[in-house]
Amino acid sequence: MAAHNHNHDEEELRKLSMEMRYLEQTAESLQQRISMINAALTDLSYANETLEGLEKEKENAELLIPIGGSAYMKVKLADPDKVIISLGSGVSTEKTVAQAKETIKERTEELEKTMQSGQQQFQQIAERIGSSRNRVQTLLSNVREGKYLSYV
Repeated sequence: MAAHNHNHDEEELRKLSMEMRYLEQTAESLQQRISMINAALTDLSYANETLEGLEKEKENAELLIPIGGSAYMKVKLADPDKVIISLGSGVSTEKTVAQAKETIKERTEELEKTMQSGQQQFQQIAERIGSSRNRVQTLLSNVREGKYLSYV
């Protein structure tokens, strides 16, 4: 006759396995989100550095503007204190360099908060995965030790 807890432990192993798959998918999607936030923060940092450099330039200053693919274009600066900044959804507005820097600072702070929240969630999920793995190991070792051998 089979030991009574055998079915219970098999059911728990099944549930733990499903939960771990879900947790691992969630952790992976959080990692992707954190990666995207990092890229956005890097982009904002470059924008801020560019604006700081722009503050030192005068009208008609000659600048090299990156156009992609490691290519640059020479341009003359028409207005050193005006910047076009995106508000999202295809809407842009003109701001002074100081206003643009403030907008970038606010966006950076917001993204850093989101990043911190995502990292905390990731840490909690990693801990849950770890404790689930430990429980799985315990259940499997019980089975291997023959605690649930069937007797005919």
